[in-house]
This record gives sequence, C-alpha cells and structure tokens, in this order.
Amino acid sequence: MKKKHIPNTITCCNLIAGCIATYYAFQGCYYEALLFIIIGAVFDFFDGMSARLLHVSSPIGKELDSLADDITFGFAPSAMVFSFLSSFHIHLTFVPFLAFIIAAFSALRLAKFNLDERQALGFIGLPTPANALFWGALISSLDFQTWFEPYMQPEYWLYIILALIPISCYLLVSEIPMFALKFKHWGWKGNEVKYLFLLSCIPLLWLLGTGGLAAIIAWYIILSVATNRKPT
Repeated sequence: MKKKHIPNTITCCNLIAGCIATYYAFQGCYYEALLFIIIGAVFDFFDGMSARLLHVSSPIGKELDSLADDITFGFAPSAMVFSFLSSFHIHLTFVPFLAFIIAAFSALRLAKFNLDERQALGFIGLPTPANALFWGALISSLDFQTWFEPYMQPEYWLYIILALIPISCYLLVSEIPMFALKFKHWGWKGNEVKYLFLLSCIPLLWLLGTGGLAAIIAWYIILSVATNRKPT
C-alpha cells in the first residue's frame, strides 16, 4: 500500500465503525453503539496523525474525513437518541425524528471547520466527536443504570433529551472558543486548564461509570466557557 493511501484507509475504518455504531443504535444496543463510536474516534485520531507523520494530504482525504465524521459522530449518536425516544409511548410520532437534527448540525459544524482557519490550536464551537461521546454516554448510561430512578421518573428523560437537542446543536455551530488537548510543551504554565480537565476526568469516570463520559464532556464545555480564550 502506498503511504499516501494509509490515512484514507484509516478514515474508511472510522466510517465503517460509524456504520456499525448506527446499526447497533437502531437495535437499541446502546453500549455497543457507544463502543463503536469510541473506536471511530480512535481511527479519527490516527488518520490525522498518520497524515502528518507521512507528510501526505489531499483534498479527497479532507472530504472523506468529513463524511466519515458525520456518519460516526453525527448520524450514529442521532440514531441512538432516535431509538431512545422511540422507546417512550409518544402520541406525537414525529418527536423521535427530531434526533436527526443533531446529524444535520454535525454536518454543518464539519463544513464550517473545514473552512475556518482560526481552529489550528483550539476549536470554535463544540467538536463533533465530543458531542457524539456526550450523547452516546448519556443514552448508554440511561439504558444500563438505574441510579436516577429514586429521584426522577424515567419518562422525565424524554423532556430532558428534547431540551438538550437544541442546546447540543447550538454548541456545535456556536462561536464559543473551546480548548484542544494539544500541548506545545509539558509544563504547567499555559496548560493549567488542560491539566485540570484531565485530572478531573478520573474521579468522574470512577464515580459515574459510563455516565461519567457525558459528565466529562459537560465539564469540558463549562471549562471552555469559563476560560473563554480564543485560539491563536
């Protein structure tokens, strides 16, 4: 295999992982769907890394990457939300289809990212992988955990999810600066927010399990808004 084809091959693996995640989402197998979203995120990380290491890039690779990302980080989490909403007895049958607005805004986010030159060291708006991990972890935790039941009736989550959909879509295309986990150096000065975020991930995952991943993304958003420093 020619080295110029390696990043595109990895990107295709991301796309395939997203397709498998979507299949499991429609089957109501939310944990498996989340697992393949995470696998897709790993491939997404390594396709960019391989392109930089091999010094290869192409317009087709950029377009393919956006297509794969919208399947894995847009359509797959939308399918999870759709399946979850469909599990409720809703008189308005169109309500679960509102989940696919997430896929549309994810595509818009990816298109904006491709044209925005301000996002070299940080992000403007919520990255699609972070949004996908939030939804995947939230839906998976609601399906497998019952810690919320003594405090909240399960059907209340219908309204919470419906409220979170427009918030999620807004964050994807917003002009809110959000930090990236990219280090110019490993010292504390200048990396305080990143180290604080990474250290806080451990107790959140330990205390909340799968739901901790959703909490981590929420904490990432809060930290980004609190620091509110535009990437340079």
